[in-house]
Parts: sequence; C-alpha cells; structure tokens
Amino acid sequence: MITPCQQRSSRCLFSSPYLSKATAPSFRFSWNCETGRAISELNNECLRHMINLLCWCRVSYIVVKVSICYYVCSFLFSEPLNKAGTKGTPVTIGSNSVTIHCKNEAVYQYHVTFSPNVESSAMRFGMMKDHRSTTGEVVAFDGSILYLPVKLDNVVVLKSVRRTDSEEIEIKIQMTKILPPSSDLCIPFYNVVLRRVMKILGLKLVGRNHYDPESAVILGKHRLQVWPGYSTCIKHTDGGLYLNVDVSHKVLRNDSVLDVMKVMYQQSSENFQDACTKELIGSIIITRYNNRTYRIDDIEWNKSPKDTFTLHDGSQTTFLDYYSKNYGITIHEMDQPLLIHRPKERSKPGGKILLVPELSFMTGIPEKMRKDFKAMKDLTMHINVGSEQHTHSIMQLVKNINTNPKTLQELSGWGLEISTDILTIKGRTLPLETICLQTSSFVTGSDVSWSKEVVRDASISCIPLNVWAIFFPRRCAEQADELVSIFQKVAGPIGQRLERPIRVELRDDRTETYVKSIHSQLNSDANIQLVVCIMVGNRDDLYIAIKKECCIKSPIPSQAINVRTISQPQKLRSVAQKILLQMNSKLGGELWTVSVPLKHLMVVGVDVYHDTSKKYRSVMGFVASVNSSLTRWYSRVTFQTPTEELINGFQVCLVAALQKYYEVNHNLPEKIVVYRDGVSDGQLKMIELYEIPQLLKCFQTFPSYEPKLVFIVVQKRISTTLYSWAADRFGTPPPGTVLDHTLTHKDWVDFYLMAHHIRQGCGLPTHYISVYNSTNLSPDHLQRLTFKMCHLYWNWPGTIRVPAPCKYAHKVAFLCGQYLHSEPAIQLSDKLYFL
Repeated sequence: MITPCQQRSSRCLFSSPYLSKATAPSFRFSWNCETGRAISELNNECLRHMINLLCWCRVSYIVVKVSICYYVCSFLFSEPLNKAGTKGTPVTIGSNSVTIHCKNEAVYQYHVTFSPNVESSAMRFGMMKDHRSTTGEVVAFDGSILYLPVKLDNVVVLKSVRRTDSEEIEIKIQMTKILPPSSDLCIPFYNVVLRRVMKILGLKLVGRNHYDPESAVILGKHRLQVWPGYSTCIKHTDGGLYLNVDVSHKVLRNDSVLDVMKVMYQQSSENFQDACTKELIGSIIITRYNNRTYRIDDIEWNKSPKDTFTLHDGSQTTFLDYYSKNYGITIHEMDQPLLIHRPKERSKPGGKILLVPELSFMTGIPEKMRKDFKAMKDLTMHINVGSEQHTHSIMQLVKNINTNPKTLQELSGWGLEISTDILTIKGRTLPLETICLQTSSFVTGSDVSWSKEVVRDASISCIPLNVWAIFFPRRCAEQADELVSIFQKVAGPIGQRLERPIRVELRDDRTETYVKSIHSQLNSDANIQLVVCIMVGNRDDLYIAIKKECCIKSPIPSQAINVRTISQPQKLRSVAQKILLQMNSKLGGELWTVSVPLKHLMVVGVDVYHDTSKKYRSVMGFVASVNSSLTRWYSRVTFQTPTEELINGFQVCLVAALQKYYEVNHNLPEKIVVYRDGVSDGQLKMIELYEIPQLLKCFQTFPSYEPKLVFIVVQKRISTTLYSWAADRFGTPPPGTVLDHTLTHKDWVDFYLMAHHIRQGCGLPTHYISVYNSTNLSPDHLQRLTFKMCHLYWNWPGTIRVPAPCKYAHKVAFLCGQYLHSEPAIQLSDKLYFL
C-alpha cells in the first residue's frame, strides 16, 4: 500500500496496490514543466497510476520536474486545515489588510550559471543588466536565481565580457520552475517592488519602515519631533495575497549625541567617560543625512573627526572632508570622540562603523520623560491613534498608490493590482466569562473589568498575615502609619486577616541601611511572613538590593512601595486595596478564577527575557498551574547564553512542575497546554523540531505516563490590527473578538484573539499558533481556553492581552534578568513573589 508520511497539515486520501515489478516500464519517462497546467484535469485513477509508476520505476530512468512532482503529491494528499471555530456571536470586523490581485498567469524561475565562474556578485548583476533586451526590464535576480514575469525558452545562452580581463563569459539561463503568482517564493521580490513604490511616493526609509519627515509633528516643549509613517509588507495567508499596512511613528529628539555629551560633562566632568558609556551604549541613533539608524555599541575616545579612514577605492580621507564633499556638511566640534556601531555578522563580518556624535541624533523617548505623566500624555496623543484615524491613514496611502502613474507602472510589471478598500470579513465574539470568588460569582461586563467586585467580596482564599514587618525612613513615618491604618479598614471585605506589623523606622534611606535592617530582622524572627519597604523616589539600586536580599539570600515575599504612591489621601484607600490583593497573591493566596470544564489539566506559560543593554545571559521564565481550579502556580527560571531564544532547560522545569502537581493532587495531569511567548514565524520549525521533543522526552521520567500535549506559540509583536465595522464606520472591536480564517497562516492551525478592552488606540490582537496538538481539543476549545486564561492575571482585575501564565512567566523572567541576575531561592517557587 502507498502510505505517504503523516504530516501536520495533510493526510493520505487514497491507497492502492503496487504494480508488480515485472510490469514496471523500462522506458525513459519525462514531464515538461508545461504539463503542470493539465495535471488538475486528470482524474484520480490516472493520478494513482502515475504515482504507482513513480514508486516502481528506477530513479535513473525517470526525469521528473520537482515542481510537478510536488504538484501531484499536494493534489493527492493535501487537505485544508481544520482551524475554524463556531462558538460565539458573528460580527463583521475590518483589518489593516488590503487585497492584492495577481493578473499574471505565472512567475517563471530560472537558474543562471556563468562559465567560467564569476565570483563577484556586482559583476553578475552588471552582466545580467546588459541583457535586459532578452530578459526584459522587470527582473528579480539574486546572483544565481532569476525570476521573470515572462517566459523564455527552456535554455537561453548569452555571451558577455568580463571588464577586468576582457575574458568572454557564457551565461546559461535554464528554466527550473513555473510558479503561481501567489507563491511564497515570489513574496520577497514583491516586497522589494513595494519598497520602490513607497520611495516613489516620497517616503523615507528609516530602519524597515517608511516615514514622511515633511509631515513631522514638532513638540518644541519636550524637544521632540514625531515622524508619521507606515510599516508595510505583502503577505500570503489563507485568503490569498494581502498588503498589510500598519501606521507607525518615529520619535526623534532634537538633541544630537554631542548635545547629550555636553550636558553630562557639565553635570560630572570627573566621571564623564564612564557616565557617557553608561548612558549611551545600547541607544539607537539616526543620522539624518542618510536617514539610517544605528545602535551605539562603544565609544572611540582616542579618535576624532580629524582622523582618517579608508574608502572603498583604497584612498584615505578625514571625516571632515568626507562629510563636506559627500553631504555638504561642516563639522564644528573638532575634538569630539567617535561612536562605534558593530553591524551584525551577516551584514559586515568583523567590521565596525564610526559615526560623528554631532551628526547623530537620539531616537526614542528619554527616560526622564517616561516618568513625566503630562509629557507622556502629550506624546501619546500623536502616537496612539484611534481606529478611525488609523484606517483613514491606511486609505490615504492606498489612494496615493492607486492614483500615481509611476507606482501603478511599478506594480503592473509583476501583474500586481492593489484594491482600493480595507478588508472586511466575518469574525466572532466569544461569550463573556463568569468570575468566581469565595462565595460569589458574576458575569463580566462589556469592559471585562471587575475592580469593584474584588474589593467588595472575599477572595477565594486569604493567607492570614500574622507576623509581618514594614521598613521606612524616618521622614516617611506618617505615610507608613496611615497606610497600615487603611490596611486594617479595607482588609475585612476582601477576607484578609491582618495583624499589626513590626515597625522598623530607619535613620536614613541609604541602601545599606535597608539591607542591614531587613537582614537583622529576618534573623531575629523566623516567623516573619512578609517584608514591606517604603522607598523615596524611583531608586533602582535600592529596589535591586531589597529584591536580592528577599529573593536570594533570605527568601521571603516582599513588597516595595514608592512613598509617592501613598501620599495622596483621596486615592489611598483604592491603592491600599490593590496592594493588599497583591500581598495576598505573593503569600500564596488565591484571588479569583473562571470555570474551566477540563479536568486533570496543567497550563504552562513560558517566556524569555533578554537584557541586551547589560549583556547578561538571557533568562527563561516558566510558570505552571498545579491545581484543578488554576489558582496555584509553580515557577522556575533558567539562564542561557546571550541572544539564545530556544530553551535548553525546558525539561528540568517541566519535570519539577509535574512533581509539584503530583504532590498537590496525588496524580499527574492528563492534558498539558503550553503557551510559549517570544517566538517569531522563522522559529516555528525549530520549536516543532527541538523544544517539543524535549517536552515529550521528559514524560519518560514518570513510569507509564503519556499525557496529551498542546503547544501554542503566543505572538504579541504582530502587524495585524482589527477594527469593528458597523454603520459604515470603523471602531474598536469588543473583548473576546476572534478571527480564525482569511488572515491566518496557511501552514498552521492559528487564530487571532483580542481578549482585552481597548481604552486608547487601535485593536491589537494576539496571534496564537498551535504548533503541536495530540489532544482531542478542537479550535473552539483552544480559543475558549485561551480567552479564559486571559482573565487570571491577579495584578489586574480585568482581561489582559496574553494568557495569565505567559504574563507570570514574563514577570519572573524580567525580575531575574533585569534585577537579580541569578536564580531565586527554590523556597519561593510555589508563590507569586514576582508580582
């Protein structure tokens, strides 16, 4: 019987007996690429016969074009993926996608060989350009593979002369494939065409996006300017080819790097170089003479613009002369150091680029401004645009493309035609969930928020706080006493029993004073359950010291409070309620849950945090549920080498979580659902081939244990935006909106879910991709379960954008990667100490 390999997205549609070896033909069997068009007209009997011939004929006697063989196999075996759910209310939604129509019948792929061989890519491109009369003006060539919208003869031989030694070069162009115009192989050069279109429209390429400096919004008070622009790409999804357009904004500072250096020199001339290194390394800058962005990797203090460097032709020139001749720019500060940017290995192996601080401008929002509420409000008005303004900007771009003769000519070369309307499709809104507290339950409102209910009714379980200590400097004594007093008043309704704390008044607010006092108190009283520290200002050094003491050296849940947070009497009651709920979570209490019908279920969240600015190792956060109501969690972290995304310590973490689950329930979970955050499309195959086998292998640790597994990748950084569509207007879609067709990935079972309530800006959904599923959970089950998980983050009485275990995993990874730089004590692993 013919038994094709069972694949993720296909299954065998037929089976038939082999032909006997005696009947296998001995003639030479060949197909021409043109046959591909007639394949679909063959009936199944003919196709079966072809496959049987292929199975028994010796390979040396068969010449079959790869594309045709693939076509036959896909025709026989492929079957659409089952990814569409049915639960919920149908709703019309829009997206930031525009349909692209392909007028050409096919795209032709050719292999190009040069004889004798030409090593230089530039020479290859030049030789091919000399033969545009044969290939046509519309080409895509990478040095060896040529794509054309027109068909040439099967083999074309051209002659060219190498200019360096006048040797004649034979260029052989041989057809290898006939591709449908929507083939994935065509997408890269379609996007090159799109980049040319954006350039024709006068938009400037900065990084990967295009911006319009002429329409910049100047925020003079904050010394910033905002460039409006677009992030665009052409994608091939389940629904076909689409132009994806996202509205983007580039925040630029009016300060050059030299201006920042001068300010730092005035503040501290003695430690100037160290201060500059700490402040600038890792920052992204833009050079406005070419609109390119760079990352500052180092500072060359021993060089200046008066120094020379080597040009491509081997000649020497100074930085002063180079910028004067090429850009007409005069550099004024002669003694400034130079900035070093080290390109990634693939773009310029081992090289470095030197930049002039005077000509390099800072990008992004200054750290000081991030802490200024009014300044951020001014900036957010221009960046977080609503759905109507978002769609208006997209429609304006589409209109500009479709009314410009040059852009239309550029697109028509490949037979591309962009629709004039934004895509509108049918989606669904999932049913609202019921939140369960200790003695009450309620259905969430349309804004999926329950901040009033959680402080009015008792939490599921509260840990009595019998012995706890509060540390504060002398000048914060009044605020500390007032906070404790409010705690006593608001603890009753939420079910919290709270005794008077041990008051530790500090003589000053130095880091050393806090750490010594905490250490001394914990050593003198082993029964302390919680440490509360009141701090003055945003002091990272103090916060790090407290967390290291309480998470590593003397493991105990801790709560750090900025005195400014508790200094407004009118807000103190609300703040105290939130702090009490957080403290209960850290002690091991349970706040609320939702009803999950699946029994013997474990839900796992995984995320990786990269501390790129300090070059520490990456840290993986792992959080797993250990009870049936999904209210108890077990967390672990493992450290990895820098920039490593794939998780080597997955097995260790999961085995420990399964052991904890058994300790709590006296049995092991039958179903395990893993939500894996921080994975791009390019890493999906590696996840499937590397991480999932690790998970399956660790089940062998337990005798006769074979649970069912679902592995779902969670993607937040996506370009897809969803809108509601009603009464001919675009708006914000309601929480629970799900889309599982048209814009989904054609090779995976995936869906988009917008679980959270949008208060400002557009509807940014989260993309979920089911990479592995050995359970009987249908798309409906996965979508409903994911929506439920978005209700269980106890730091926010409402839904969040990702499942709660993913958010918990991010929190613990961030704490360890940003502050601790070490694994926390194992004694804290069954508590949410990282909230």
